[in-house]
Amino acid sequence: MSSNADHSGETQDFRTLPEVPDEVFTAPLKRPAHVGEDWLEPAQTQYSSEDDAVWDDLFARQMEILPGRACSAMLHGLEKLDLGKGGVPDFGELSEELGKLTGWSVVPVPMLIPDHVFFWHLANRRFPAGNFIRTRETFDYIQEPDVFHDVFGHVPLLTDPTFADYMQEYGRAGWKAMRYNRLKALGALYWYTVEFGLIMENGEPRIYGAGISSGPTEAVFALEAESPNRIMLNVDRVMRTDYVIDDLQPTYFVIESFEDLYRQTVERDFDRLYRNLGASFTYANSAVIDVDNVVHRGTQEYFLRGGRGSSAKPV
Repeated sequence: MSSNADHSGETQDFRTLPEVPDEVFTAPLKRPAHVGEDWLEPAQTQYSSEDDAVWDDLFARQMEILPGRACSAMLHGLEKLDLGKGGVPDFGELSEELGKLTGWSVVPVPMLIPDHVFFWHLANRRFPAGNFIRTRETFDYIQEPDVFHDVFGHVPLLTDPTFADYMQEYGRAGWKAMRYNRLKALGALYWYTVEFGLIMENGEPRIYGAGISSGPTEAVFALEAESPNRIMLNVDRVMRTDYVIDDLQPTYFVIESFEDLYRQTVERDFDRLYRNLGASFTYANSAVIDVDNVVHRGTQEYFLRGGRGSSAKPV
């Protein structure tokens, strides 16, 4: 994926925020006036007692579902960081504990942040987490990631040394993706691994992706429903695959281990891959193709019935 010196021999300096070339397509996000170019909030929000109660209720709901479904690294991380001790976790305390374990920290940001800024923080082992929490009205579904999604879903895995290294390498890879104008392809890799990835454990798929582990419906659907495909990860194929951002996933990709994920990505010659990628995706998010190592070929019933917009049952 990337190292300090890439395959062209160019050395990257991750200490300074990269400039985005004019020809690179990025999401048009307006930076709030109170944050600088790093998009970091001056301090973590002082959460109210109701905010803390929302966290506690979300936490309790997920912990009824995840044991036996989430991977051991996720469950161990939740325990190591004591995320269930009550209320929204303090980022300073999290960062102190993570720093001892893997050298990572958690930093507050106001909203979704630009790709190049996100990559820069990851490359420096900082995980940007939303500085707000959903309300009771948006308890079941919120499109923009809040502090519960970011901290409960992502941060526990940063206690795992191999996954922590993968996340840093992903951030470093962003520089190269920008040079080739392939941020969408790199985004698909993040989507199908960090957000919605499954991992084999004791011969069965288990959850490690934050988008699955932080939502009750998807945590069951991803593992047990007949509708979605479950396919072993192939990095080149995944980076050519479209994805859906506002519904359950038609396809989940499965890794053998975090070491396997690291090896498939960090050791891949991405310069060559990017030169051969088209500007748009090749495969639909429901596709099964001839090179796939299929764990489960889905019926796609949920999606054929219209998905979330039609109130179809997630079966």
